[in-house]
Amino acid sequence: MFKRVLIANRGEIALRILRACHELNVEAVCVYSEEDRDASYVAMADRAICIGPAAAKDSYLKSDRIIAAAEVANADAIHPGYGFLAENAAFADKCRESNIEFVGPTSDSMRKLGDKATAIQIARSAKVPTISGSDGALENSREAATVAKKLGYPVMLKASAGGGGRGMRIAHNAKELQEAFASAQQEAGAAFNDSTIYLERYLEHPRHVEVQILADNHGHIVHLHERDCSVQRRYQKLIEESPSPGLDARTRTDLLKAAVRLAKVGGFTNAGTVEFLVEGKRSFYFIEANTRIQVEHPVTEMVTGIDLIKAQLRIAANEPLPFTQRDIKSTGAAIECRINAEDPDNGFMPSAGGIKTFRPPGGFGVRVDTHVHDGYRISPRYDSMIAKLLVHQKTREDAIDTMLRCLREFSIAPNKTTIPLHQKIFAMEAFRKGEVDTGFVARHLEGM
Repeated sequence: MFKRVLIANRGEIALRILRACHELNVEAVCVYSEEDRDASYVAMADRAICIGPAAAKDSYLKSDRIIAAAEVANADAIHPGYGFLAENAAFADKCRESNIEFVGPTSDSMRKLGDKATAIQIARSAKVPTISGSDGALENSREAATVAKKLGYPVMLKASAGGGGRGMRIAHNAKELQEAFASAQQEAGAAFNDSTIYLERYLEHPRHVEVQILADNHGHIVHLHERDCSVQRRYQKLIEESPSPGLDARTRTDLLKAAVRLAKVGGFTNAGTVEFLVEGKRSFYFIEANTRIQVEHPVTEMVTGIDLIKAQLRIAANEPLPFTQRDIKSTGAAIECRINAEDPDNGFMPSAGGIKTFRPPGGFGVRVDTHVHDGYRISPRYDSMIAKLLVHQKTREDAIDTMLRCLREFSIAPNKTTIPLHQKIFAMEAFRKGEVDTGFVARHLEGM
């Protein structure tokens, strides 16, 4: 195991990694921007190093400064968390060229699986179902129109290097497609410095289901069951749960096996997810792979009892997985709500500023992942998520009841948050019945 790990991130994931390091008797070095100087995890770190001004482009996205900090601290490895540089293959290369282990996949598999168009080709070679679409990247809108005419409308344009809904557009006809292609390219270029676009058939009411993968450097690969993240707004996930309420036993088995096949063919190592859209009762299609730890990883930890951050560190330290697929069981039902500093009644406008009251819920089967506390100031410069509220109970119905109780208890003031929206969703009969898809929030938002 490593002696010292540098955490190249901020917020709740930085604290989550720090705690895992300390439980493994590994020293944790935190980097921070000038705006995060007073963060709780900075005070808890064995060493903390400032890497620049508040803007992420001048601090958390500065790979040279992060590597320099790791060298100054004599760190053995860098854990990137999620976001920022977590899926940056060039950064992973720079780490390893500097004799610092990158806690994540190889740069080769990151490049192959991180590029959506390439990942689709890998999925097809692994005999994993994919949505009908373009054969790789599209050169221009005319080429997109030719493919769309063959597939039939509606279609979806996607950024090859994308994520989080950026560079994604739906077109219902040729005119919309021409306009959407230009805006998708522009947004993709601005967000990812890569304007490559591909196209696929648009599914009207699918579920979004992802499979958690762990793979060591010794050829062992396992899945840790699935998470359903269908409840989302503008492709941003709001609620995640496991097991998925919309899968029967046969479809679940086929989907889990497909995820492992793709990860094997893609040469994947460490922790990541394989994501699918599920149409109807039986059909599922690969959409992308995430070569990093996910925001919602605690959902899987609660149903399997496996610490994914510790597993990441052990794999990066070249240790073999201590379990086989047969050893991994999913027990009960776990649900996560992302609590964001946003006002749902005002177009989800960010609600930055100082928090005077922060009183999280507790009780049996309850977990809150956060770095926030009374007096903490929410910065407008970073992601608006301030906490992840999780519950784990024997049944989904029990988990929903516990979540509603926790949402009533959770007190954050004076900032606006998404807590009231979550309360309304969990109280809906359709949600209780598991009748959700990726358009659930959009259809019900006005009523909520």
